[in-house]
Amino acid sequence: MTDGARAGRTASGRTSSARGRRPGPTETREAILAEAREMFADKGYDGTSLRAIARAAGVDPALVHHFFGTKESVFVAAMRFPVDPAVMLPQLLSLPPERLGETIVRAFLQVWDDPDRRAPILAMLRSAMTNERAAAMMREFVTSALLGRAGAATDLPHLNIQAAVGQLIGVMILRHVLHVEPMASASEDELVELVAPTLQRYLD
Repeated sequence: MTDGARAGRTASGRTSSARGRRPGPTETREAILAEAREMFADKGYDGTSLRAIARAAGVDPALVHHFFGTKESVFVAAMRFPVDPAVMLPQLLSLPPERLGETIVRAFLQVWDDPDRRAPILAMLRSAMTNERAAAMMREFVTSALLGRAGAATDLPHLNIQAAVGQLIGVMILRHVLHVEPMASASEDELVELVAPTLQRYLD
């Protein structure tokens, strides 16, 4: 917990400002995210619950539900993840199946080619490569919120889904981490034409 959050605790465990006024919605939301960020890092994705986050932040669990809805959404906001699988996957799966490969590749490229949206992904990947606790947190989130949700919504084998995700991540690492040419400077259309058919094969 941050020093500011500790200072803001009252005897009842609720947060308040140093001047005694009740925190506004923005302050409360940020306090919840601060506690969630620490809890995810310490206990992992699976070991963290909305109730535990609410207790650490000194708020009612219903307030966490009000602000975020699900644990996935808390994680997305706390870790500044650029997409919410709970929102993205239903949109993708509502498309005609024969368009999935191209649509997913374009969506991935648009996220990764945006420096502001790419930054938190790169930070989490770098942490996961050097820290087992960070790796476990990312593995649990990706398995539960992304791969598990996609598997439950389709008849695809989990191995096919993982292969598709692995294909995309490999391309993005070559493009944005290692900056391997000509991958690094290829246009969106070039990469879609190259990668989409392979992805479509996994998803068919």
